[in-house]
Formats: sequence, C-alpha cells, structure tokens
Amino acid sequence: MKIVFTPSVHDQFMRVLAYIRRDNSSEAILFRYKTEKILLRLKDQPESGRALSEFPESHFREVIVAPYRFFYRVKDNVIWIVAAWHDAQISFRPEEYTANLSPENDA
Repeated sequence: MKIVFTPSVHDQFMRVLAYIRRDNSSEAILFRYKTEKILLRLKDQPESGRALSEFPESHFREVIVAPYRFFYRVKDNVIWIVAAWHDAQISFRPEEYTANLSPENDA
C-alpha cells in the first residue's frame, strides 16, 4: 500500500509549512515530522483514521494533526490524501475530491 498526496493537497501542505516556518522554523519541522509519522501509520492500518462525522456514509476518513485535519480515501491499494483543512476552515465536501483519485494525479 502506498500513500499519495493529490497535487492540490501537496501544494496546500507546502503552503501550510511555509506559513508555520515564517513564525517558527523549528515548529514547521516538528509539524512536518508529526504529520509524516501519522500518515505513514496508514500504510499498515489504513482504516485507523476516523470516519467523517459530517458524512458517515462517505468512503473518506480523516486523521488529525492538530490543528489540521487530513482527509483520505483508500482506493486500489493507494491511500489518497485529498485535503488538509485547518480546524477553523469550512467543512470538507467529499464529492469535490472523488474525481482526483487516479494514477495520473500521482504526485
């Protein structure tokens, strides 16, 4: 099983790290480390993220690296990380991300 960020969430994550780095570079490094550690756990335990309370019938799940929520879906032996939202942001809408889950979008 492999983990793939869609191009848009990869860019989003890099912007988050740049934003944190402006105030505290060591905090940005720590946040990246914590995020990678939590996301890598999904390789062995892909269902370990929690189901979305807003969309219980959805195939998407989330893991939290405070204050961010990382949304993902397992499809064809790939864990697709499709969004990273700050807790203060508008809710995730799964239907916006389903079309992006294809090998052509491998980042």
